[in-house]
Amino acid sequence: MLTPKPVLDAPSDLAEFEAQLRESILEALAEKARHEGDDTKDQVRAKHIPARISRLRDAQKWIQATWPKRQHRFADGEFISPPSIAPVLVPVETREHQDLFRLARYTWSLPYSRGYGRRLRFLVMDEYHKTLIGVLGLQSAPIDFAPRDKGITYPDQRKASMVNQTMDIFTLGAIPPYNHLLAGKLMIYAAASKEIRDAYQERYSDATTWMNGQVIPPHLVMLTTTSAFGRSSIYNRVTYPVSGSNRKRKVAERLGYTKGYGTLFLEALYPHIKLYLSQRGYRPNKGFGEGPKPVWQNISKAMTLLNISDGLNHGIRREAWCIPLADNARDYLSGKAETPHYYPETFSELADWWRERWLLPRAERRTDWVDSTKASVLDSITVAC
Repeated sequence: MLTPKPVLDAPSDLAEFEAQLRESILEALAEKARHEGDDTKDQVRAKHIPARISRLRDAQKWIQATWPKRQHRFADGEFISPPSIAPVLVPVETREHQDLFRLARYTWSLPYSRGYGRRLRFLVMDEYHKTLIGVLGLQSAPIDFAPRDKGITYPDQRKASMVNQTMDIFTLGAIPPYNHLLAGKLMIYAAASKEIRDAYQERYSDATTWMNGQVIPPHLVMLTTTSAFGRSSIYNRVTYPVSGSNRKRKVAERLGYTKGYGTLFLEALYPHIKLYLSQRGYRPNKGFGEGPKPVWQNISKAMTLLNISDGLNHGIRREAWCIPLADNARDYLSGKAETPHYYPETFSELADWWRERWLLPRAERRTDWVDSTKASVLDSITVAC
């Protein structure tokens, strides 16, 4: 396994620092296990541990200072009454919202990310118990994303402007004890709600955004995402009744799998990579104006300078999904429709369906959520420094 926090000497001598960094990258690549299609989710999750621990270690002072002020927003399962759960969708606006989003995100196996480009962040709170259910984060979508693009024929010279009317889900999930009550699926319903696209339009309708000489309309017509650990179960079978019929539409649609490329095995070295690029006279990309994959771009640039090839093939193919926000989303993105025909459901309507379809049946079948404690949440984000 990689060490959680690789330690390199300060770059007082650039050549020496370059040699150290190259050796560290090669060691990381030598130790990585190529995915052959038979890894369990636990094995894939374990491959994220070095980068996650690195990020957590950097955040320990903040966690220890913030947790005492915000712990009352995290629930102990024994005090939760499932029939009384009352979800509300809250845009991240205040300092408390920001803290809750960050604390919740640190509990997951994937390393913490702030997102890039255009960003929207939301909490789902339990209004009855006054505690946090889960978080949702959206960011600019990548211009090229094969699972999404294979079903869309973009208008000539307009792919960038059309893709920028979609967003990528960079984080979505529920925290204990609500995750045991299938609140992860509630977060998918939250992503599909009218409030999300309204928030996007309100945020960006007055902003003049130019790309290739084109103004990008403030429409949000589709969300895309990839599963964290290979095949996903959280997005599976998330449906909603079609008004006036006995049918149900798929809220989340499976797109296939990614090819297995990414920065997973090198993220623990990323601070050193950025420092190296600065020492070489490059400005590490921030994402805005530089493309939506700054970590990928920076690591690729450093590996080129260090004469290292094929380091971004980690072999873990992730399942890709989309959440269309309009029934003609693909036609709109292909230029065949002039305006999107949005699904009308509000978060309240979708949450009511989630309660009947998922929450109450789960609470009758299982009791494991009762044993969840906020102390265990703190334990999951505390590391020895």
